[in-house]
Amino acid sequence: MPLGRPTVGELELAAVAEVFASGWLAGAGPACRRFEERLAKFTGTAHALATSNCGSALFLGLRVLGAGPGDEVIVADYTFPATGHAVLQTGATPVFADITPDSFCADPAAIEAAISPRTVGIVVVDLAGQPGDYDDYRAIADRHGLWLVEDAACAAGATYRTRPAGSLADLAAFSFHGRKGITAGEGGALVSDHVALIERARKLHSYGIAPAFGRAEDVPVFDELGYNFRLSDVQAAILDVQLDRLPGLLATRRSVAKRYTEAFAELDAAQVPATLPDREHPWQSYLLLLAPRVDRGRVLRELRARGVQCTFGTYASHLQPVYGRQRPLPVSADVFRRHLAIPMHAELTDEQVDRVIDAVRGALRD
Repeated sequence: MPLGRPTVGELELAAVAEVFASGWLAGAGPACRRFEERLAKFTGTAHALATSNCGSALFLGLRVLGAGPGDEVIVADYTFPATGHAVLQTGATPVFADITPDSFCADPAAIEAAISPRTVGIVVVDLAGQPGDYDDYRAIADRHGLWLVEDAACAAGATYRTRPAGSLADLAAFSFHGRKGITAGEGGALVSDHVALIERARKLHSYGIAPAFGRAEDVPVFDELGYNFRLSDVQAAILDVQLDRLPGLLATRRSVAKRYTEAFAELDAAQVPATLPDREHPWQSYLLLLAPRVDRGRVLRELRARGVQCTFGTYASHLQPVYGRQRPLPVSADVFRRHLAIPMHAELTDEQVDRVIDAVRGALRD
């Protein structure tokens, strides 16, 4: 059983065929604009920009917010290093904040403690798709005059107190990688209510000029350094279909998560993930927290031998050498050592879920 598997088929192929027939396969074209409009509406934001991946969306967001050399940006520690990398790429310094032991999202108290005179903003992460404590994050940012960015890479379809992921900060970045809730293989997006931020990001994502589709100037002028971070119209057409699929995909993932949680709730060797009552979890991943006595390496090998793909959760970023010497963050470091990701996607059959459950129980008994 694969760890993740996309749900794609004839509808996506038909959408790609339409793009082929249109003659516009390049990036930032009509299919991208259509997807951007729908994504903005879906996330409850005013504006969206499709990008090549979530990393480029995060970087663009930080650039247009003004992060640069000499600045510090507080970053939730337990995350794939694309989050911290985006800060480094602007020339700013990431300062990592520890996480809570229930949601594994950034701990508001740890964020507050990490603020210095050089701090300009905060980047929080919706871990496995479940949002953290955004009312607290917003209050801290406002109290200290900081901007707030939501790394919503895994969070398509999540909500926090009825508000959709993507609408919870000044800017938010999504991923459409193959393991995410909706996918075109790769891709990303930046969403916001701030038109000036999105329009500046749009310019920067196309080498520093307005994209060709809809451009008014006959001969555009390059007046600042930009990048090629455009999403192709082929990918945008696939994502447009995936948006239609999302309610059904989320329902299936939530059903799988419910079965896992019921099956593993009484295990002494592992703790099931917490689902917080005032938010909806999209279950991009299902992460078991193994007991300290359990050898995760042995469990990984045993599950793979039984045909069940699995891996660790994500990274305690402060332990990665690329970031240099960092303060100890004990909760994140502990979770990094003990998290186990098991298959989670909308293509899992009941029989496969049963096999995963049996394999996990067997591996934790061995």
